[in-house]
Amino acid sequence: MARPRKPLLSTDRIVETAQALVDAEGLATLSTRRLAAELGVSGPSLYNHFRTKDQILEAVADSVSAQVDLSMFEDGRDWRTALHDWAVSYRTALRDHPNIVPVLARGPGRRPAGLRLADAVFGAMVGAGWPPAQATSIGALMRYFIMGSALGSFAGGFVDDETAYDPADYPHLGQAHLLAEQQEKIDERAFEVGLTALLDGLVQQFQRVTGTE
Repeated sequence: MARPRKPLLSTDRIVETAQALVDAEGLATLSTRRLAAELGVSGPSLYNHFRTKDQILEAVADSVSAQVDLSMFEDGRDWRTALHDWAVSYRTALRDHPNIVPVLARGPGRRPAGLRLADAVFGAMVGAGWPPAQATSIGALMRYFIMGSALGSFAGGFVDDETAYDPADYPHLGQAHLLAEQQEKIDERAFEVGLTALLDGLVQQFQRVTGTE
């Protein structure tokens, strides 16, 4: 029997192609018509796998959540180290797929990988001795911090034109035009500084909560 000329349509193939489109061109460009064209199929054939474009986007978002390493919550690392390593892995996944972050920022909803992620963080914090209410808050504040860092670049927000920062108007921004060319380095350092400060503060709270000061 001759092989089919085109790969058979599957849920995984739809998600992978949609993710590639979103990564390359952004959320606004994704439509079922465009996606079907990329896949070489008719639009209605997508509905055998997904009823709506939103369902496709949810699946793309969950595929990014599935890239986040959760092993640090199971291999004996202390809770602070585990949170740090998880945050770095989470930010890396978002940095690699920044255009899907607005969908992820809505929360996990019913997405399996997103729910496993939330479950792992909450379970690890409670297991370490945090009260459930505070464990919930920790999960929330970590998501706020990581998502916020992925929504845009601080350094990339400055232009590389020295004339844009007239010292008469901005006396402290004389080197701001140099930030954009060091964007990755500056953003990585800022994330690490913020993450360290956040975790150090949580350690102090944990000591008060558990009476281990």
